[in-house]
Parts: sequence; C-alpha cells; structure tokens
Amino acid sequence: MSVYMLFVCFASSGVNLATSRIVSEQMAYGKEDGMRLAVKKCINYSLFMGVTSAVLLFLFSPFISTYWLHSKVSSMPLRIIALSLPFLSISSSINGYFSAIRNVKKTAIAQVLEQIIRIYFVTFFINYFLPSGIEYACISLVLGGTISEICSFLLLLFSYKRDIRRKKCVINRGDNYTKQILRITLPIAFTSYVRSGLSTLKQILIPIRLEKSGISCERALSQYGMINGMAMPLIMFPCTFISSFSMLLIPEFSYLNAKKSYDKINFAINKILKFCFIFSFLIMGVFWCFSEELSSSIYSEADVSIFIKVLSPLIVLMYIDNVVDGILKGLDKQVAVMGINILDLFTSITFIYFLLPIQGIKGYIVVLFISEILNGLVSLLLLIKETNIKLDFANWILKPCFAVFVLNLIFKNYIPSGILELIVQILLFCICYFASIVLFRGLVKSDLKF
Repeated sequence: MSVYMLFVCFASSGVNLATSRIVSEQMAYGKEDGMRLAVKKCINYSLFMGVTSAVLLFLFSPFISTYWLHSKVSSMPLRIIALSLPFLSISSSINGYFSAIRNVKKTAIAQVLEQIIRIYFVTFFINYFLPSGIEYACISLVLGGTISEICSFLLLLFSYKRDIRRKKCVINRGDNYTKQILRITLPIAFTSYVRSGLSTLKQILIPIRLEKSGISCERALSQYGMINGMAMPLIMFPCTFISSFSMLLIPEFSYLNAKKSYDKINFAINKILKFCFIFSFLIMGVFWCFSEELSSSIYSEADVSIFIKVLSPLIVLMYIDNVVDGILKGLDKQVAVMGINILDLFTSITFIYFLLPIQGIKGYIVVLFISEILNGLVSLLLLIKETNIKLDFANWILKPCFAVFVLNLIFKNYIPSGILELIVQILLFCICYFASIVLFRGLVKSDLKF
C-alpha cells in the first residue's frame, strides 16, 4: 500500500484540486461558458498522468518487489494495482468538478458503491484463493480494489456526461486553461512527489529500525501493525465526516477568495473551527474513556487498548489539521500546506532513524506525537497569519477539555457488560458532553446562525 500510494500521487498530481479550484473560480467570475473546456482539459491531463504512472509501476514492479519489499510478495499484486491508476486519476478530476458545482451527492454515491463492490469482490476472491497461500491473499485484495475503482469510474463518468449535457455551455476557444491547470498542479505535483516518496521511505524504514531495538522482524511488524492497522484506523474513523467536510471547504473558500469576501471568510473560519474543536474533544473523550471496551468489542484484542488511549490526545490536532489544510488549499496556499507536510516527514524520518533503535515501539509513539504537534500547530499558525483570525481559547479548548475530564471521572467507574450497553454509555457520554458545553456557555444560540 505504501508503494501504491506513491504511484497514486504520481497519477493524480493535484488534478482534483486544480479542477475544483478552476471551476469554482469560473463560477465566481460568472464564466460558466468555459466550464466544459476547463474540465475536459483537466480530464485529459489526468488521463496522461494516470497512464504514465500505470506503465511505470507495471515495468518497475519486479525491481520494487525485490528491493523495496524484500521479496515478501511477487510483482503480480503491483501489476494488478497498476491497472487501476488511469481510472483513479480521471475519477479524481471528475470528483473535483462535482465538488466545485456543489453536487457531492454523485461523488458520495460513487464512493459508497465503490466500497460495496470492493468488499464483495475482496471477500469472494479471498474465499476462493486464500488456501493457495499469502501471495494469493494479496492478489485477492488488490484485484477487488482494482475492480471497484473501475466501477466507480464508470459511474462517475456516466454522471458527469449527464450533468454536463444539461449545461448550455458555449465554449470560448480563446480561454487557455492549460496554464491554469499547470500553475496549480505542478507545484502540488512536485511537493506531492517529495512528500509521497518520503512517506514511502518512512513506512519502509519503521519496521527496519524497530528491529534494531532488538526485537524480531515478526514482532516489529506486529507492533507496528497494531498501531497503524488497528489503533489508528479506529481513531481516524470519526474523521471521515471531517475529511468529507474538509474537501467541500476548498471550492467554498476558492469562491469567496475570488470574490475577495474576506469578512465572510473570517466569519466562516471562526464558525468551522469552533465546531471542529468541540467535535474533536468529544471524540478524544470517547476513545480515552472507552478504549478498553472498544478494543475488546471490535478487535477482541486487549493489547490494542493501550495504544488507543495513549494516542487519543492526538485526535484534536489531527482532526483540526484536516480542516485547516482544506481551508488553506481553498485560499490558494496549497504549496505552503505541502511544504509543512514535507517538513513534518523530514522531522519524522530523522526521529525514526535515531529514536526507534533505542526506544523501540515507545519511540514510534513519541514520533507520532512530534509529527502531529508540528504539523497541526504550524498549519494553524499559517492560517492565523493569512486570515488574522483569533482563537477563542476558553470556548474552543478549555471548556471542552474540562467537560471531557469531568465526564471521564464519572463514566470510568461504570464498566459495560456488552456491546449494546457500551453503545448506550457512549451515547449518554455524548449527550452529557454537549449539555456541559451548553451549560458552560461554550455553545450559545448565536453559534447556530450561519
């Protein structure tokens, strides 16, 4: 997957943001006549990048399998993955178009359908191929993913064709959107390549440096997998809502920025950050308070709970950083965002190289804290610098943090006996949390007015 994400980066090369930004700006300027040509140029660009990435991955898969993945699996899974890259790249461009015109329903339907198809085919292939060994299990996973990407692409393409036909667009051949596309994509592509390359290096380096601490390769992979494959996906699951919301912010802030509506931008940022801080502290409180119960109920694995509890304070920074990145990209600061991510990766890799052989898995947890604190705070400081917004420390941070602390003291004495009781307790925790925020006047009636 680390290799796959590296080539996904090559295939997409910032085309989603380019499509979303250009179409949003054209709408803001009232130039809907050039929309079809702009999107067509973006799709052609994404097709070229997707095919190029697929060919490169297909040709170099034996080398990658041997030298990057230490011959743990053959090149076949990588070659199957390569087939999905052109479809994924074009889908990224079409998704940018639907985000820009505020019609994300079609994107959401395609994503849900993609996941359903992925689950069905992965389950089918694994049941059929798994007795043949781990190699065929990997092939089952990537083959199901490739089929789902193609199906999602076909649905998006059909939706796009229907939508664009309804628009009475008069194409002005004098508009050269190629320059606009390259102005946005080239800086993003370059910094994305650096970031993705460093990210791949980081993922490959972690188990190797963990081994240097004196544990076996199997133990190193097991501990790393427990954090990145079990604890982190669970912690980041509620962020799905934030991530979707974050992507929608890009065209909205691009539109406002093109209109130079700076008062509206500041008003929107204050509202968004306030609700995001309150939501993030709630999720942090749930994972902190119910880490053992969630770990046992979902994974039947008690060892994961300690990682969930220890990493839960990072939730606030991770969720807020997600939203701040979306706002900054909408304000044409995507290169700065990538620069911060590259700085974060350089810092993380340095600490991974020197700290993991000494501290083992504890060192990796320290690296995660350093990484998220650095990335989150620098991104937030950049947003403050660009917009001159002021953080309301009392209502956004202090009151939610106090509410979580008090509720944790109350709820930790009640151990649920089953999954149903756990769900009821979490719901009760959420109700009490929002009641506390309202009681402390962290949320007032005027906050609900937009």
